[in-house]
Amino acid sequence: MKRERIYRKILIGGLLIMLMGCTGQEKTGRPETDVSVMLPHYEYTLQMSAEVNGRQGVCSEGDFYWVSGSTTLSKYDADWNLLKTNDEPFIGYEREVNHIGDIDVYQNELYIGAEYFMDGIGTNIQIAVYDADTLELKRTFPFEPESGQLECSGIAVDPDRRLVWMCSWVGEESGRYLYKYDLDSGAYLGKVHLQMPPQWLQGVAYYEGELFLTADDGEADLSEPDHLYRMKVSPEDSHATVTLERTFDDVTFSGEIEGLTFNKTKKQFILLYNRGARIILGMPRGFYPGYEREISEVFVYDLKERK
Repeated sequence: MKRERIYRKILIGGLLIMLMGCTGQEKTGRPETDVSVMLPHYEYTLQMSAEVNGRQGVCSEGDFYWVSGSTTLSKYDADWNLLKTNDEPFIGYEREVNHIGDIDVYQNELYIGAEYFMDGIGTNIQIAVYDADTLELKRTFPFEPESGQLECSGIAVDPDRRLVWMCSWVGEESGRYLYKYDLDSGAYLGKVHLQMPPQWLQGVAYYEGELFLTADDGEADLSEPDHLYRMKVSPEDSHATVTLERTFDDVTFSGEIEGLTFNKTKKQFILLYNRGARIILGMPRGFYPGYEREISEVFVYDLKERK
């Protein structure tokens, strides 16, 4: 019995040391000792889903939502009723583009990463701004080729720090960074190295001081789920730790995760997911059994901060 009491004291002492490190009482500067960095920030409760016109991205502002397809832009009301679609969004570009990724909206303007995309390769990348009511092009900003970015799968506006963030679906070096631009001038400001980077980034969104990333890192042929990641970065940081935030095993079918957004008023998270089509090098190539077309859906989750 005496030996058991000694072992119990040793065990309790060890647990207390671990907890002190996790709660930040032990300051080492290492993310693995800070529970606020390494654990998810929110609980996600699925409320509804709706089929939409567009397979790439989604954004929200006020009582409206916008959805991007590879070659379309659509506007929806608060109940996901389609209000307007632009089937020719590439009118007005000086450099040829054929692809839109995940999108964002700020002060009734849509921010889009446009490019010419074919078989996993992106060229002519640029930041494009559209009128959120007419869905027509207003202006473009060139991206910085020296950044090393080889594709643009998503874009996010950070209004607090007046930044625009871009992510890359293409892996290796291009997909290991987020790229930042000045919101007002469009000037390139540098890139942030992702520590523990996810594979196949599909979208990026800014919410409550943090950046959220979707990654198509599950194998659809094996019904593996895709994931949401989170990172906190300061403007002066050259790198940021990426943390797993949510596994999406509750969608209709584990197909291709795409863009994301937050409804700040309702405290909701909105995710775009595609199912039915087999995707090879970013291009649809046939269908899974039981499907004759690709279906794009938004999934709406209520958010609750974890205690």
